[in-house]
Amino acid sequence: MSTSETEPSDSQGAPAPSTPQLTLLLELQEADLALDRLAYRHRELAERVAVSELGARLAELTARVAEAQDQRDKLASQQLTLDQRSEAVGGRIATIEQRLRSGRAGSYRDEQAMGEEVASLAHLRREIEDQELEVMEALEPLDQELGALKASSASAAEELALAREQLGMATAAIDDEAAVVHAARDRLAARVAPELAASYERLRAKLGGIGAAHLVGGACSGCHLQLPAGELHRLRQATPDSVVHCDQCGRILVMTSD
Repeated sequence: MSTSETEPSDSQGAPAPSTPQLTLLLELQEADLALDRLAYRHRELAERVAVSELGARLAELTARVAEAQDQRDKLASQQLTLDQRSEAVGGRIATIEQRLRSGRAGSYRDEQAMGEEVASLAHLRREIEDQELEVMEALEPLDQELGALKASSASAAEELALAREQLGMATAAIDDEAAVVHAARDRLAARVAPELAASYERLRAKLGGIGAAHLVGGACSGCHLQLPAGELHRLRQATPDSVVHCDQCGRILVMTSD
């Protein structure tokens, strides 16, 4: 396909030589491939992987901290209940003993009954104290584990913050590079005939990002298949701006030097 577009003049005032449309199309294709590579780098940054891994690690540690904290809270609640029961039993024992010492216990049978109750309450208090000791023994290693988990979680949070900062810098660098390529790409696209550009965009969307390909050594650089001899002869006889397609994959073919 030919075009009547006129290229800018050079510094001497003479018109600059017109760039063939297919040459512009190949340059456009190279710009698009450069943008695709930048997009791939953006997705596959090592810093992005680090952020993902650290985020997963922090989430796991946070869950373990919550689980350990829940266990500790239950034990602490159990300890408080036991403390209250022990105090209540101790108070009841003190009350009965005070009555016994004051001589207001009543009959011998009453004194005997109160003495038995004191003995029973004392036994109950020892059982409660044993339970309290078990809870305290369970709390000690749990407190140590919880402290270690919180320290690890805080460290992971710091690492994640740093990794996110590094990811931000890496993505910003790629974005800056992509902006330059985008600008150059837009300038190229403006110089390609609308019909040719539209055909190229359709093919690029359908064929994995490559809508225009070199014809090198008798093969299409897009599908890498060798063209039949008759087709090669026909292509070589075409005018420089004739739009021809690979009969194997359908991409726009551009003759280049072998």
